[in-house]
Amino acid sequence: MRAASEGELGSDGWRLYDYITRHFIATVSQDCKYLQTTIDFTIGSEAFSCSGKTLISAGYTAVMPWQGIPLEEALPACERGDTFTVDEIKLVEKQTSPPDYLTEAELITLMEKHGIGTDASIPVHINNVCQRNYVTVENGRKLKPTNLGIVLVHGYYKTDAELVLPTIRSAVEKQLNLISLGKANHQQVLQHTLDIFKRKFHYFVDSIPSMDELMEVSFSPIAASGKPLSRCGKCHRFMKYIQAKPSRLHCSHCDETYSLPQNGAIKLYKELRCPLDEFELVLWTSGPRGKSYPLCPYCFSNPPFRDMKKGMGCNECTHPSCQHSLNSLGIGQCVECDGGVLVLDPTSGPKWRMACNTCNVVVHFFEHAHRVQVAQESCEACDASLVAVDFNKTRTPLPAGETQHTGCVFCDPVFQDLVELKHATMRYRGGGARRGGRGRGRGRRGNPKKPKDKMAALAAYFV
Repeated sequence: MRAASEGELGSDGWRLYDYITRHFIATVSQDCKYLQTTIDFTIGSEAFSCSGKTLISAGYTAVMPWQGIPLEEALPACERGDTFTVDEIKLVEKQTSPPDYLTEAELITLMEKHGIGTDASIPVHINNVCQRNYVTVENGRKLKPTNLGIVLVHGYYKTDAELVLPTIRSAVEKQLNLISLGKANHQQVLQHTLDIFKRKFHYFVDSIPSMDELMEVSFSPIAASGKPLSRCGKCHRFMKYIQAKPSRLHCSHCDETYSLPQNGAIKLYKELRCPLDEFELVLWTSGPRGKSYPLCPYCFSNPPFRDMKKGMGCNECTHPSCQHSLNSLGIGQCVECDGGVLVLDPTSGPKWRMACNTCNVVVHFFEHAHRVQVAQESCEACDASLVAVDFNKTRTPLPAGETQHTGCVFCDPVFQDLVELKHATMRYRGGGARRGGRGRGRGRRGNPKKPKDKMAALAAYFV
């Protein structure tokens, strides 16, 4: 409120006093005026342009020189049609860089833009995220997110995007403004808001394993012990397979974690890729006496089609043309359960088998065959897909020493003695095999009929 000297205030106090004083004087000073000039010119056949500023009146920048117009921004005087000599040409190679971290002022501006907080509460919000170690304050009052803050945002976004997006908070602030204007009832707004967050809380609690996975990967030494297994479809780098339960794949470059079936072994599936997202497929197996099926790590957590659910592998995928999908490898309806489909396991040779994609039924057939493929044709009797089998010459069970035959697994008398029904050995069905999800028939043939007569024959083997 009065003039002071550096001797009275000390060095830091004087710097603050000097800034406040200059800022106040600038607010009652004239505007800074300058002339902006743009010159369009050509070099050979290439067109260029450059802009510069020439100071007319310094105005308030006389007391705040750091906001003034630098002399080097001025352009030389020229007229239309003038010719200049090119002294130097340089081709500089650079890379794009990410946006800089937000400053406190920029964050406040964005919060005001989205209607989050008030003049009194905004500084409290910023102080809270600093105290909770979600961000650190760097030089220039820039807010740099910590690893904890990044993981929390990714976890919240993965579970419920509204927990991190400004929409729901902005909506609550608007309701509060309506209360202050007398246009909304306080109790009704309070109860409505409590109901929303109560449901979100329960949903988040039910989904907490996904947050645990992110936390473990980011803050536990378990992540360091993971081994590279398959390539990410987004960055094409290797993802780490973390075997500790719950087993999962983690891409450190994309900072994404993908769930896997549990209680079984995971290995790379022939380096084949999903046609939808370019992720390398992996193979889940419960052992030599159990089931196995390939799956896409991304589709397993993010079902690509409406009739699919989370936790489905390629043996339940309804992709119309993928060589690994149910449409390509599905043979017929399960002989025991009502919803499942028996799907050929292309990795099971030479002890070939097909397994139900819903229950633990496994049908062994065509042992020692060279190749087993699902044909395009269907059985006229039961509508199951025909199977083309190529046997070894020395061990063929076909009559007259034939090595190739195409027929129905359920109805063809040639295949009758080559099929055996078993139950897969399942250690625990928690996430490995599907827990009663709905199976389906092959899409292009509709829902196949259950081969009742053959079911009785197969059941006899099981008994």
